[in-house]
Amino acid sequence: MVDLDGAGPSEPAGAAAVSARPDRWYDRSARLLGVRRALLDPGRRGLRALVVLAVVAVVAAGVVAWRLRPVTDPVEPPRAPAAAPTAPPSASAGSELVISVVGKVRHPGVVRVPAGSRVADAVRAAGGVLPGVDLGLLNQARRLVDGEQIAVGVTPPPDAGGAGVPGGSANPASKVNLNTATADQLDTLPGVGPTLAGRIISFRTEHGGFRSVEQLKQVSGIGDARYADLKDLVTV
Repeated sequence: MVDLDGAGPSEPAGAAAVSARPDRWYDRSARLLGVRRALLDPGRRGLRALVVLAVVAVVAAGVVAWRLRPVTDPVEPPRAPAAAPTAPPSASAGSELVISVVGKVRHPGVVRVPAGSRVADAVRAAGGVLPGVDLGLLNQARRLVDGEQIAVGVTPPPDAGGAGVPGGSANPASKVNLNTATADQLDTLPGVGPTLAGRIISFRTEHGGFRSVEQLKQVSGIGDARYADLKDLVTV
């Protein structure tokens, strides 16, 4: 087409549009290429951001792993079986002894002393001996037995030890009375020591006294042979 003004042939409008398309495609390709380069090379700021994100991810993974770790429940050791309740101590195994102190003391009568006390402790609890009293025949070191009687400064009757006539019966007046004899008097009987004398006194206290000589057989430690040696030397 020839331009009427003489400017030469003019370019059709469609050809201009066609020539503009490659420019637009070029711009788009350039932008895509720039994004790709930005992703591949984020720069210093982008690199810092990636490092921070990586650290946060590692910390978060560590926290999750810590919470999901297996936990072992502690096993309690087996408990020892509870000890069976012990029976209350009897009067003979108590912490206090009841002793009768008679004779030449300041305060004769019943005294109470701790278990394991000696004769000297009972005499001291009774106020001590009177002036001029001879304690040579009193065994002050002997251990006390609950319920016994201690005679201080009193001369025992003749043959109180029960020295009977061999092969016969002893004189009833010289026999040892099982209900009134002290531990020292019982200790003089044949085959009766401090332990057995204490058992005789304990039996007498628990049963309200002896009702017959044959009850000696019920005392622990007195068998038929020992009873045969004692039956003629004691009375009730």
